[in-house]
Amino acid sequence: MLKQRVITALVLLAILLPALFYPSVVPFTVVVLVLMAAGAWEWARLNGIHGAGAVAIGAVCVAMCGLTWGSGGLLQPHPWLWAIGGAAWVLGSSWLLHAGVAGWPRVPRALRLVGGLLALWMAWVAVVQARMAGINFLMSILVLVWVADIFAYFAGRTFGLRFTRRKLAPAISPGKSWEGAWGGMAGVLVLAFAWVAADARFQAAVPSLYTRLAASGWWLLLIGALFMAAMSVVGDLVESLIKRSAGVKDSSALLPGHGGVLDRVDALLPTLPLAMMLSHFAFA
Repeated sequence: MLKQRVITALVLLAILLPALFYPSVVPFTVVVLVLMAAGAWEWARLNGIHGAGAVAIGAVCVAMCGLTWGSGGLLQPHPWLWAIGGAAWVLGSSWLLHAGVAGWPRVPRALRLVGGLLALWMAWVAVVQARMAGINFLMSILVLVWVADIFAYFAGRTFGLRFTRRKLAPAISPGKSWEGAWGGMAGVLVLAFAWVAADARFQAAVPSLYTRLAASGWWLLLIGALFMAAMSVVGDLVESLIKRSAGVKDSSALLPGHGGVLDRVDALLPTLPLAMMLSHFAFA
C-alpha cells in the first residue's frame, strides 16, 4: 500500500508541478479540468449512477467548465458567486452534518447531482482564477488545507480525547477528535502569520491570501484563517458522510493507494471558493 501511495503521488506531482509552474495558465487549467471531470464521474457513482450515466455526468462537468472558459468567464471577477457559493457550503454542510448519514438519502438525487456538479465547477473556476492571480496566492490556499490535515492528524494522535472525551463526529468519521480539529486550526494560524512575515521579508510580487487578509486588519487574518481551517474539516466530513451513506470506503480506485479524486480534493471544494470570497471582500 505504501509503495502504491508513493508511486501515485510521484506520478501526480510529475503532472501537476510542470503544469502549475508553466508560464501559461492553460496546462494547469486543463489538468485540473480532467481531475474535476473524474470527480464528477465519482460523484455520480456515489449517488447510484454507473456506467454510461456516470460518464455522462463527467461530460456535463467538462461542458460546464468549457463553456465558462470559452465565454471568458475565467477572466471576470465573481464576487457574488463566491459569496453565494460560500453561504451554500456553510448552510448546506451544517444541515448535512446535523442530519447525519441517514439524512443524505432523503435529499432528492437530482438535487444531489446538481449540487455536486456546481461544487466541482465552482472549485475549478476558483482554483484557476487563484492560479491566474499568482502561484504564491494559490499555494497559500493549498498549503492551508495540507497543514490543517497534517496538524490535525498529529494533534489527534497525541492529544485525542485527552481534554474533551468526545469524538468530533463519531457516526461519520470515528477517527477524528476535537483535539485534532483544534490542532489543525493552530497549525493554520502559525502558517498564516509565518506566510505574512515571509511575504514581507521577500517582498512577494503577488501577495498570499494571508497578506491580503492582514492588509485589512490582523483580526480579519485571524478569523479568516480559523474559518478556512474549520471549513476544510467540514469538506472532509461531508465527503465521509456521503461515502458512508453509499457504503464505500473510497470515492473510487482511480488513484491507487489514495482512493479517488474526491478523497484528495474534498477539503478543497469549500475552501477554494471561500478563499476567493475572503480575498475579494478584503480588497474591496
